[in-house]
Amino acid sequence: MLMNRDKSVLLVIDVQARLAPHIHDREQVVANCIWLARVAERAGVPVVVTEHFPEKLGATVDELRAATGNARYVGKRCFSAQAEGGLADTAVERCRQVIVCGTEAHVCVMQSALELRWAGKEVFVVAEASGSRAAADRDLAFARMREHGVEIVSREMVAFEWLQRGGTELFREINRDFIR
Repeated sequence: MLMNRDKSVLLVIDVQARLAPHIHDREQVVANCIWLARVAERAGVPVVVTEHFPEKLGATVDELRAATGNARYVGKRCFSAQAEGGLADTAVERCRQVIVCGTEAHVCVMQSALELRWAGKEVFVVAEASGSRAAADRDLAFARMREHGVEIVSREMVAFEWLQRGGTELFREINRDFIR
C-alpha cells in the first residue's frame, strides 16, 4: 500500500528536551522529524505531536517545536499515545494512514504503532526519524512492528508517495526545498 497525503497524518512521538540528548544518533533523529514536519506542512498533511509527562521529560525540543507551530499537541501518561483515548479528537482519529516518528522506538513509538495497527489504521514508521537510547532496541522494535503489519519506511518514501507525481508545483517546491 502507498501513503497518500489526503489520507495521512504525521504523528511525532515524544521528542522531548530531557530525553532527546540520550537518543542514539539524536541529531539525525531530531533533524529527520523536523524535515518530515516541514514536508507535511507544505503538503497539507496534519501533524500531531505527543509529549510524555512533559513536567518530567520537558517539552518538545525547541527546534522541532518551531517546525510544528500548526500541529496539535497532546500530553500523555501511557507509553502508547493511542491508549486511553489519547488521540481522540485529533487528525489521527480521522485519518486512515498514520506516519509515525519519534522516541523511543522500542517504547512509545512501538506501543503507539502497534495499538494504531490493531485499531485498523495503516501505520508507517519512519526509520531514520525514530530512535532509542540503544540502537539494538530500535532495531528490535522495527523487527517486531514489521511482524505485526507496521511498515518501516524512509523519509523520502513518505515525501515521494505523498507527492505521487513529478511536474507539479508542489513537487517542484518540495524537491527544491527538501530533497535537493
